[in-house]
Amino acid sequence: MSDFRFFPGRSGEVQKKSDAVFIVSVLLLWGLGVFTLFVSTPDTAERLFNKKYYFVVRQLAWSVFGFASMALFAVVPLRFLRKHLGIFVTAIFILCLFALVPFFGYQRNGASRWIRIPYLGRFQPSEFAKFAVVLYLANLFNRYLGQSDVEQKNFLYPLVGLFAFVIVIFLQRDFSTGLFVFMVGCLMFFVSGARMTWFGPLVLLAIPATILMIVIEPYRLMRIISFLKPDEYMMNEGYQQFASERAIISGGMWGAGLGTGLVNVSRIPEVQSDYVFAGWAAAMGFVGVFAYIALLVFFAWRGFYIALNCPNRFASYGAFGCTAMIVLQSLINVAVVCGALPTTGIPQPFFSSGGSSLVVTLCMCGFILNASHCDDTSDEESDLEAYKKSSMKKDNTRFESFNGVEVTSYE
Repeated sequence: MSDFRFFPGRSGEVQKKSDAVFIVSVLLLWGLGVFTLFVSTPDTAERLFNKKYYFVVRQLAWSVFGFASMALFAVVPLRFLRKHLGIFVTAIFILCLFALVPFFGYQRNGASRWIRIPYLGRFQPSEFAKFAVVLYLANLFNRYLGQSDVEQKNFLYPLVGLFAFVIVIFLQRDFSTGLFVFMVGCLMFFVSGARMTWFGPLVLLAIPATILMIVIEPYRLMRIISFLKPDEYMMNEGYQQFASERAIISGGMWGAGLGTGLVNVSRIPEVQSDYVFAGWAAAMGFVGVFAYIALLVFFAWRGFYIALNCPNRFASYGAFGCTAMIVLQSLINVAVVCGALPTTGIPQPFFSSGGSSLVVTLCMCGFILNASHCDDTSDEESDLEAYKKSSMKKDNTRFESFNGVEVTSYE
């Protein structure tokens, strides 16, 4: 089986400015998300916080920080980012570990996924791990897997980092996020040109491991059972799924409208979080769902277009990973809300209330914008020279002097 390579060393279409079309798609998705919180969460917010638009105001506040972060990653020089990437990735990994420590971590429903920050609330480091893993893999793929004669040992460097993040996320009892990060990581391995003879067995081993992790944890197994037998569990373990589907059906073709038409949405537990898309479907109907999917496809097309045409290999791999992370997460969430997949706990990018998810999503969008106007290929040239030098050392090539004449010997 021939190996696929996403970035074969293409020259790309260098642009001087950020991709305006991509920016428009980001703003539209963000706007739809805020609107959905506005129409879906007033009853829930008033019941929980006695503030009708609590989730909307909080989302707007986090949006300020998110767009500032997006602008930062859109303009930061890639050379600077690669130079300090180790600090960034290590810091995120340590924060993921801190979430497991009782003094720092915040537990909810038995899961230790959050870190509490005084006066700022809490944030979820596993969300930031998504971005860190993408940049980590992109950097190592650029360094080790960008050559035609890459060795198997170079394939292990990015694999170790990927497994380290996945394991610490699993320890937080965030199985869905860990599995999703692993899935996107596998996709990045595939497009980087890693040989399937090396990579295929690991994917096959991951399948029984995933099944085992589901079976040994009762609540995970119950999610699968309630998904397979929705009628038996609709009033207990499967109620959230049942309420979501009922709200979507109430939207019909054109939507139930605003106000009292969304009474079914307020009955969904955690409607502001993982099931917020049900509010959009109820308000706008099938037409609104189709419009969202079309916008998401447009976003995906532009993101992958930028990745394919970027002349910098690190930025290209990173833009691909960021686009895949956002798009696949969106599709998985829609599938869960519509009842096509079991409950996962994966939020909807741009829509779900929560600062961690929104900020990380906008950071990834900023990196994609950086790739859209990147014209720096110096890192690729320096990496190639370093690779040639390491190859010469690896071949044990040396120069010896024999009677005053230099002779090249190969061992």
